[in-house]
Formats: sequence, structure tokens, C-alpha cells
Amino acid sequence: MSMNDPVAVIGAGPVGLAAAVQLIQRGLPVKVYEAGAGIATNLKDWGHVRVFTPWRYCVDQAARKRLEESGWTMPEPEAFPTADELIARYLEPLARLPELSSSIETSARVVGVSRWGADKVLSKDRKARPFMLVVETEEGIRRDSARAVIDASGTWQTPNPLGAGGVPAEGEAEFADKIAYGIPDILGRDRTLYAGRTTLVVGSGHSAANALLDLDRLAALEPGTAFVWATRGTDLVRIYSGGDLDQLPARGELGSDVRELAESGRTKLVTGFATLAIRSSNGRLTVEGQTKDGLQKLGPFDRIIAATGQRPDLSLTRELRLDLDPWLEGVKALGPLIDPNEHSCGDVPPHGHRELGHPEPDFYTVGVKSYGRAPTFLLLTGYEQVRSVAAALAGDMAAADAVQLMLPETGVCTVPQSIIRATAAGCCGGPAPSEADACCVADAEAKAAGKGGCGCGVAA
Repeated sequence: MSMNDPVAVIGAGPVGLAAAVQLIQRGLPVKVYEAGAGIATNLKDWGHVRVFTPWRYCVDQAARKRLEESGWTMPEPEAFPTADELIARYLEPLARLPELSSSIETSARVVGVSRWGADKVLSKDRKARPFMLVVETEEGIRRDSARAVIDASGTWQTPNPLGAGGVPAEGEAEFADKIAYGIPDILGRDRTLYAGRTTLVVGSGHSAANALLDLDRLAALEPGTAFVWATRGTDLVRIYSGGDLDQLPARGELGSDVRELAESGRTKLVTGFATLAIRSSNGRLTVEGQTKDGLQKLGPFDRIIAATGQRPDLSLTRELRLDLDPWLEGVKALGPLIDPNEHSCGDVPPHGHRELGHPEPDFYTVGVKSYGRAPTFLLLTGYEQVRSVAAALAGDMAAADAVQLMLPETGVCTVPQSIIRATAAGCCGGPAPSEADACCVADAEAKAAGKGGCGCGVAA
């Protein structure tokens, strides 16, 4: 392996660009690959959405320092940008810095990562072989070398299907032209698709909340606009969030607003609905699903919004030796800490290169992709991840291991009652890591009662 080979960063979003800044700051050559025609393509897809984290949580500190040295001015720290504003006022100026601009290649999709001359089975001299990146460009396919790889490609381009079993529902592919995945621009470019029509929104996360509130605003302006909300689960604590207890007020407000919408009757809410099939009748769609009471049909609808989350693209790294959580498909070390089956608060202690690495030396999964299918990621987490990884690649293990991460609390924390009963009594006495969720619950309950708390964790 040549030390002149760059560190490859896959993805030129906020975390990928922060990784590039950290690497350049440490004198390491870097190459950033972005599949889209410009930087931060995934963010542009939902550019109209105002994020619930203020500017002070959206900007990486190392990147901020570089930008301010070039004359850039930090936006109002407590203001809340849209994704488009995040790109225009922060990421694009960052990408234009001379030390970064020459390292970024757009319209360059990495479709595979391996080792030169070695599939995942071969062990001999594996670490000595450089990585091989298969890159798809407008000119064709080429193969590049890298000494290390940081995968910050995200998950936005691989949405979960409507089908509750993790596979497309019957008819989902057939009627794809009437289904939007993610957060369509209901009040802007997509307005004509939803005005005066009836829409089904499926999902129980923040993407669903944004779509529902936009449809509610549209219904107030456009006669005949109606919508129904369906969720697979029955516990909506994660989307309703912590209200006034949430240290990100905009996140708390989003949850409170969508709760008020559901309770007001302005939309019909159907919980415990597992989508099985989509049918068409007279040009409109009917959705069939399984509920605790048996099969149920919803509709008819003109459009469907699938706000069902995303999943990582694992085909990219099939020939690498990765250690992934078996159901979340994120890095294995984080899986038990962010598993939505166990708790909603997403407590994540400080973590860095050791947790984000794999049996494949010098390969790291960072950003939202490190969380796999879990929905609780914040940019602050990604920025600290890449700071640690860059330090490790530079050989500064003291800095790499000195990981610090303080995230704003959600004000929400739920875990199985059996865990709460077993451990909450000893909350402030310092429970074992496996019992941290119960401590979080006791902490949240204490704060809600105005009694302070144990300070046992922070939410992602």
C-alpha cells in the first residue's frame, strides 16, 4: 500500500465534508466522492424542510474555524435553517475552500469497495493491500486506490418499502408513480400532486410529522384536500417526543403539533396497521393491511407518502469484512444503544474510531449510516465520529480515544417495564451499562417532577 494513496470519503454531505476537513487538518491526502451532481444531494431532496436543530448544532467546529479564517460569518446560532439554507450558507462555502474543492469529485458514484486482488475470503497480506473503489462516472467505470475508507454515504437513497415485512407490499412497484418516499415538497414544487386530493401518510417518525403538518396547512388553503395517517406501531411516544422537556425546542414543538393534529380530528389516525397490499380501483388506490382485529382496508387515495425510514445500502461493501448489528445493520457496537425495540431516547455515550471500525482494517462507517435503520441520529454525533477517526488514521491515538459527545436530551425515554423495575431504584448509584435505559427513565421522570435528575444519559 502506498502512503500517497488518499483516504477515500464516500459522500459529500455534512459528515463527509467534516471528515475531509479533519483529514486535511492533519495533513492526510483525501478524496471525496459524491454520487450527485453537487454536494449534499441527499439534503437537497428535502431542502424545503426546516431542521429542528439550530445552527450551533449544525456546523462542525473544525469546519467553522476554516471558514471563518476565509472571511465566512456564522449564521445566527439559535436560528433554525432549512436543509437548503444549510447547503447554501454552510456546506457550499465549505466545499469551495481551495483545500477542499480540489479533493471533491461530484457525479462519481462509488458502487463497490474491496481490496486490490482480494475478496473478503482472503486473509493473507490483506492489510497491506490498498482498498479498491469501483467508481461510476459519466465517462464510465474506473477503479481508484485508497489507503483507508470512510463511508459517510448515508441512507436517504435507500428508503424502506411500505410493506410491513421489510419487502415491498403487493402492488407497491406497480403504483410507484403515486407513491412518494421521504418528505415531498407539498407546499412547493409538489403542490399540484396533493391539492384537492386525498393522501395516505404511512410512518411514525419526524418525516411523517413534517408531511402531515404540511398537508394540514395545504388543506386549509385548498378545498378538497384530505389525508389519513397510518402507523405500524401503536406507541407514538417517539414522534410525539418530549414537549417542553426536549432540549431541542423545535423537535418538541414538531411532536406537540402533530399530536394536536391527530387529537383534533383533522386527520384520521390508524395505528397498528401493517401494510400488505396496494390495489387500484377507478384510478384510485386502496391499501390493505393487517391489524389486531384482522384485515382492514383504507382508502380510496390519490397519493401515498411512505415516510417509513431508510436502510443502509450493504451491496456497496459486500466484499469487505464488516461487523454489523444483525437487525439494525449499523455498526455492531452501537446497536444495543440505539435499538428502537428497547427504548426511544436513543442514548448514545461518546464513541469514536474503536466503535466505528470493523474487522476490515482502516474502514469506518460514520454518520447516519453508522446507525443503520435506527432513526435517532444527530449531526453532532457524526462530527465527533469523524474527528476521532481522522485522529486515528493520523496515528494520534490519544486524541482519537479522547471522545466527547454531549447531545441535547429528547425529554422522552421508554424501556421495558421489567428493566425499569429491576434497576430504576439504583439509578443515581450508577447502574451497569446494560441498565442505562432504566436510569434514563428515572432521570426523565425526576426532571418532569421538578426534582432534578441523575444526569445519566443524553439522547441522540
